[in-house]
Order: sequence, then structure tokens, then C-alpha cells
Amino acid sequence: MIYKGQIRKIDDYRWLIPGHIRPGTHTDALIYTTEEMLDSILQDLSLEQALNVACLPGIVGRSLAMPDIHQGYGFPIGGVAAMDFEHGVVSPGGVGFDINCGVRLLGCALTETDVRPRLKELVDQVFRDVPCGVGGHGDVKLGSGDLDELLAKGAPWMVAHGYGTGEDARFAESGGAIREADPTQVSQRAKQRGQGQVGTLGSGNHFLEIQFVQQIFDPTAAEALGLSEGQVVVLIHTGSRGLGHQVCTDFVAQMNAAMRKYNIEVPDRQLACVPIQSPEGKSYLGAMNASANFAWANRQGITHFTRKAIQKVFGGEAAVRVIYDVAHNIAKRERYVVDRKERDLLVHRKGATRAFPAGHPEIPDRYRHVGQPVLIPGSMGTASYVLVGAEGAMRESFGSVCHGAGRMLSRTAAKKGRNVEGVRQALEAQGILVRSETRNGILEEVPEAYKDIDAVIDVVHNAGLARKVARLRPMGVIKG
Repeated sequence: MIYKGQIRKIDDYRWLIPGHIRPGTHTDALIYTTEEMLDSILQDLSLEQALNVACLPGIVGRSLAMPDIHQGYGFPIGGVAAMDFEHGVVSPGGVGFDINCGVRLLGCALTETDVRPRLKELVDQVFRDVPCGVGGHGDVKLGSGDLDELLAKGAPWMVAHGYGTGEDARFAESGGAIREADPTQVSQRAKQRGQGQVGTLGSGNHFLEIQFVQQIFDPTAAEALGLSEGQVVVLIHTGSRGLGHQVCTDFVAQMNAAMRKYNIEVPDRQLACVPIQSPEGKSYLGAMNASANFAWANRQGITHFTRKAIQKVFGGEAAVRVIYDVAHNIAKRERYVVDRKERDLLVHRKGATRAFPAGHPEIPDRYRHVGQPVLIPGSMGTASYVLVGAEGAMRESFGSVCHGAGRMLSRTAAKKGRNVEGVRQALEAQGILVRSETRNGILEEVPEAYKDIDAVIDVVHNAGLARKVARLRPMGVIKG
């Protein structure tokens, strides 16, 4: 276990674990946090995991941990690690089982004043129209060969087949599709699991929230993103469902077997990895990219059904547009200046969000002068945030920030001593209606299970990794 005395304070928001305290490390681990949050982080093994990541061959820079860090599979959730693209490794544990779990924000031509009187009607309509739950099957019908096309083309495939409008995919990270996807590397079992799940939320911490803009911090950026105080927005949080989970399962098993061939040893078998340029590495990236495209297509399907639900309640004039869509479980090839030299890196973001600053060519034209939108969901009953990326992220965190509030209680601990009706009534007293397929969908995700989202956001803002734009407050919550 790592203890506090081994961690060196750099400033109020940065703490360093020197690599030399662990044999086999290639670098240090850097945690973005406050001293108060650090004390809670030390309650699990997440910092141990961050230092384990520093042992991976080909790691560039430090192993990074965001303020929402908590224990995960191999990599900590809230972890970032960049690998040399030619000589480093790729690890499914650095992406996670829910490949391209991410967040999409929709902006509505409605205000809180418009929606409050009909909130129950709207929440019930969305709950009917957007399937959720563990085995939830959607209304997107895929014919023979359609799934492979969807895996290759992502959100644009959905738009082309009537599930969205022309501009939707433009405002997703990577245009809602990674060109290097290879559907042939996705197993038949994974495809079977994903076949009926396009346009579905799933379960666990996935959700759809009807929110309103409670506070604007940066009027210029808010105007560029089309956000205003009192405006109604919708936040969608889900990923690649059973397909992505199976892809991760398949490749963890393959890489555990292949490491011996490449003479790779890791301190934790959950860090199973292979060289990026190996046949196994290329196969995983092809399948991971296809899974990422599935997730973007999935969120596009949910967008389509949400838009229809809103228009059923408020009429066709209730316009709904995509503000942005960003992944927070993914490994992407990106270019950075390291030691004054440009290098191609594979950046693993496991519960971490891309945060490119103003001027970056991958940001949609409409937002390029303010920076890439960064969407950070909080917990049910608290708040979510819209940020924009800042230069500090490019200098020190490989263009990355946190992805949420971060769990403090296990799902079992969250349920202890609580009942669904009590939680529901407490939320309704705050003006928040909740609909869920299961009791666990509510009990496991109570606000008390998570860190203080405001404190987490203050860390990345004050550390110069991103800038606060808007605080969003939930009114209606749909859970699996």
C-alpha cells in the first residue's frame, strides 16, 4: 500500500509519487487533487494502480491520475497514460470494459420555466422511448451486414439511416467515427451481444438526465456553445454495451497468453498488454475502434429517440441539437511535444476526458476559438459541468482531464441502510424526478456514493487543465 508520507506535494493541486519507491517503474505518478481529497483516495488501491501503470514498457511522461480517481481493473479509473506509438504497449485495462463510455450533451430550445409544469410527462415519455436496463433491446433494426457497416462508420451511419440530423455527428469527438476501425477483429460473440443494443442506455452508472443551465462562468465560451442560463439540456451517459465488454474480455485473455512471447512482465495481471505494433496489438486497436464507433452510434440512436420524445410533448418546434459528444474510455493515437520533440503517442484514457485547447484542429470550427467542450457528469441529484480545454492540458496531461465525480462508496456500501422510496422522495424534494428499471439503478447511484463534483471540477480548473463554462442541474433522471 502507498501511504501519505511517500507522496510529495508539488502545489495545492498536484501531488507526486516518486517512481523509485517501487522496483520496475519507468517514471513517476502524478495525482491532480487537493489534500482533503487525497486522504479519501488513499482508502483504496487506486494510487497503487497508478504506480503499477508506471511499470508498463514504453510509457512516456508520468502516469497520471485525475481528481476523480478510484480503483479500477488494472488501471485506476481516472487514469491517463501515454505510450510511444512505435515502441510502447497497448493495454485493454487502460481503456476498460465499457469501451468509449462517454457523454453527449443536447441543447434544447426550451427553458426550465417551459419544462417544469410538464416535467413528469416529459420524463415518462423519455423513459418509454429510450430503452434501458441490463438486457434492454432497442428499436434500431439492423439487417444482414448492417452491424459491420455501423462498426466501421459509427454515428454517421446512424444519421445516414434516418436516426438523426445532418449536423449531429459533426459535433462528436472524431466526428463520431474512427476510420481505423476493423469490424473483422470483433468476435462473433461480441457482435451477438451488441446486435440489439444500439440506441439503449444499459444499466450501472449510465443515465439520461434532463437538466437546466444553472450558472454560466464563461459567457464567451457559453455563447459559442449555445448555452444560456435557464436553458434545458439533456446529458446522455453510456457506451458500447455488451459488444465493448466482450471485446475487452476477449483481448485481456489473448494478451495474458501473449505477454510471455514478448517477454513482458507486469506487476498486476490485469495490466495485460502487448506491443502496439504487434499483430495482437493491431487486432485489439481495430476491435477497440470498432467498439468506439458502436458507442457513438449508440448515443446517436438515443439522441434520435430523445429528440422524438421531447417533440411529442412540446411539439415539433422544440428544436434539439447536439452540443458535443466526448469519450472517456479510449486509447487514441495523438501527437504531442515531449522534451521539445513531436512524438506519436497512444494515449490511454480510462475514466478521463479529452480536453484540447482553443485552436486545435480536431475541434469543430464553431468552437475552435474557445476550446473543445469537456462534459463532466456529476452524480444523480447534484450537478454536472461543461468545461473547455486549456493549454495546461496539452503541456502536462496529454490533453486530458477528469470524467466525473468519482466513486467514494462501493455499490454494496451505497445501498446499505437505504430504500428506493426514501431516495426517490429525497430527490423529488429537490425538484428531481427519477425513473429506473431496477431498484439498484437508484440505490447504487445515490449522490452520497460520489465525491463532491464542485471540488473535483475546481481542481482541474485551478490546475489550468480546463476552464469552467457552465454548471448544470438535473430535473429528470432516467436510469437502467
